[in-house]
Amino acid sequence: QVQLVESGGGLVQAGESLRLSCAASGSIFSFNAMAWYRQAPGKQRELVADITSSRIRYADSVKGRFTIARDYAKNTVYLQMNSLKPEDTAVYYCKYEGYWGQGTQVTVSS
Repeated sequence: QVQLVESGGGLVQAGESLRLSCAASGSIFSFNAMAWYRQAPGKQRELVADITSSRIRYADSVKGRFTIARDYAKNTVYLQMNSLKPEDTAVYYCKYEGYWGQGTQVTVSS
């Protein structure tokens, strides 16, 4: 069993930054990806970024602005979000294998 707990969401203005954290507990393996997804109102959930011990991937819409990082000792994944835009507004979810966190709201005002 795996549990994922996100934190760090909030309300910011365009151009500002936020850092999300996701702490995982249970059977976590470094070769499996930990990922951040987001879902905006009326839209499908989409991959933002994911990370394994050998590679990192980003959605085109966040490349150059967001950075994903992982602390393997703490089983924690982070998402540093800079230069935030109103279109980044969404609920952000952490994912590991078939497990999802509860989500954290990020709202960016213009």
